Amino acid sequence: MNIELINTGSELLTGRVLNTHQQWLCRQLADRGYLVARQVAVPDTAPAVQQAVREALGRAALVITTGGLGPTSDDLTRDAIAALFGRQLVEDPAVVAHLEAWFAARRRPRPASTQVQALVPEGALVLPNANGTAPGLILEGPSPQQASRAERVWLVMLPGPPRELRPMFLEQVLPWLRQNSRLPAPFLCRTLRSSGLGESLVQERIAGPLAELVQAGLEIGYCARPGEVDIRLSARGEAVRPLLEEAEATVRRLIGQHVYGDEDDVLEAVVVRLLTDRRQTLVLAESCTGGRIASRITDVPGASAVFLGGLVTYSNELKQQCLGVHPQTLAEHGAASEPVAREMAEGARARYRADYALAVTGIAGPSGGSEVKPVGTVFLALATPDRTTVVLQVNTFDRETFKHVTSQQGLELLRRALLG
Repeated sequence: MNIELINTGSELLTGRVLNTHQQWLCRQLADRGYLVARQVAVPDTAPAVQQAVREALGRAALVITTGGLGPTSDDLTRDAIAALFGRQLVEDPAVVAHLEAWFAARRRPRPASTQVQALVPEGALVLPNANGTAPGLILEGPSPQQASRAERVWLVMLPGPPRELRPMFLEQVLPWLRQNSRLPAPFLCRTLRSSGLGESLVQERIAGPLAELVQAGLEIGYCARPGEVDIRLSARGEAVRPLLEEAEATVRRLIGQHVYGDEDDVLEAVVVRLLTDRRQTLVLAESCTGGRIASRITDVPGASAVFLGGLVTYSNELKQQCLGVHPQTLAEHGAASEPVAREMAEGARARYRADYALAVTGIAGPSGGSEVKPVGTVFLALATPDRTTVVLQVNTFDRETFKHVTSQQGLELLRRALLG
């Protein structure tokens, strides 16, 4: 089944709101074997909505729209699509009753404008909205631009708020889809998450050995983000599981030391899990990252069992007072240096009695660099029960990206140490 997704909302095109619908809906469909062939975002105007739907129904058997079903003047999806299909809008008594009950339960007067949400195109299947006021709608019919097309087409209209859209899709649209379409061929997708290698190097190492599996139907995709690369392995057919298992084993054999997790894993959660399994503790001493690593660690539930705390020692004075960095080390080598990073990590570990101490110090920019130490220079030091390791990186990015990449490198250094 060819599926297309249309997200309506001028706020999506002005960058005022992040479009999470396309990622979430595509993931839900793909996990069940239904692949979205195309997705677009259009403004809240009737001509734009009608044109997008008309074009999509010329190609797809199922089109899903999001947004534009509410009570305000910019909610035009319902009217625009009814006109496109040549359907009259009629009042649905069940939706009226739901509106009245919704506002009564909250002891709020019902605005007259909400009545428009009870108008549904003739013949539409109404999807009750347990989490809001605008119902979802499903229309069946010939393509509006190809009336002679033998194949029937389906149009699913979903409300815009995620807290309404997601349960409606899971509880009503997916069961309807399974009943009204042939089960797709098995589709499996496996994502491996890696750190420490660039996208090109990852491909150089794995593409050749996976070539035969690609000929057998394996698809490989790469998604690069600052400090990490996702490797997506997918296939469709009856024998996909053995194919993906062999592909994953090959990738892990070739770059296994760089693979920190899979699917939705994040590096900080992996690190917290490793520390928890070993019943070991961590303290942080950050300078140029300004607490970014601590923030990521404390985003993980259960981090309090292993994370003792972090210090942002931005000034030389605090490096000396809180971590025991020697004044002569700072004077001789400067704050962004291997000796200072080493003393920061070792001082933090000793003073706060942690199993591991991770320290970072560097030049985030845009000023402050030199020919010897350009902007982006950063030293990462990890003090463990056995040794202290210092790594030099040059992260020539904007300030925000510098902090994220450096935090990623620090967490990766710690992960490697925890794995031995």
